[in-house]
Amino acid sequence: MIDDIETIDEFLAHHSSEVAEAVRQAAAAEIMPRFRRLAEHEIDEKNGPHDLVTDADRKAEAYLTEALVKLLPGSVVVGEEAVHANPATYDAVRGDAPVWIVDPVDGTRQFVHGDPGFCTLVALAQGGVLYASWTYAPVHDRLATAVRGKGAFLDGVRLHSGSPAPDRDLEVATSHPYYTTDDQKRALLGLQTEGIRPRSCGSAGLEYLQIAQGLLDATAFSWEAAWDHAAGLLLVEEAGGAHLTLAGEPFRITGGNALPFTAARDEATARRVLGLLSGGA
Repeated sequence: MIDDIETIDEFLAHHSSEVAEAVRQAAAAEIMPRFRRLAEHEIDEKNGPHDLVTDADRKAEAYLTEALVKLLPGSVVVGEEAVHANPATYDAVRGDAPVWIVDPVDGTRQFVHGDPGFCTLVALAQGGVLYASWTYAPVHDRLATAVRGKGAFLDGVRLHSGSPAPDRDLEVATSHPYYTTDDQKRALLGLQTEGIRPRSCGSAGLEYLQIAQGLLDATAFSWEAAWDHAAGLLLVEEAGGAHLTLAGEPFRITGGNALPFTAARDEATARRVLGLLSGGA
């Protein structure tokens, strides 16, 4: 079992490309053959009409669970669908073992509707610390990766989030109202102001990628499921961005965050968005 940063670095130095290949193979075997070909019986609701799951989600997560644990013996997997079946498995995010955090199809709603705006997310963490992430958009065959302290890359090209131009409005992707409490809705109303262009978010993983690319200025999200955020938060950090919760602290994948929270192209933008959210709370 991995128990120190040097060993994790050694694992990533030797096996990061194998993780990437496992992600690509899971998408090729279980996701893309079902894209725009889903039968009605392959789509289910989990917690209502806005929370969908498909055979592609379940089978891709099973594929990745087997492949990732084989690559790193002693590791565990926290996957969205496994947690839905047994919520207690989420506790592994807070445990001592290396943990793979997996969202097999991030943007299932888009996937179901034949929209290419979905991705597969994998992150490697231990003790609440993120060490590496993989964000794969299979329709376009684009892979973004990040390793703590070593940068963020899209198809091998280094990403730099940069800073928004001072003379234009900030574009901020925000939580869908379905995922927000009344208090969180009030906080998000703080973004309805001059200089801000809020819009509803799509796939969280792809929104984080856009921040890392400098194509989106910030997010304002109101839920903390690690599989939606882990990969993207490390990607944003390593591209030069920042993330803060309503308490003014970085987001913790182990939970207990003050919500909503923001991720942004730079710390100044994160603090500006946070100030507006705090004003609306």
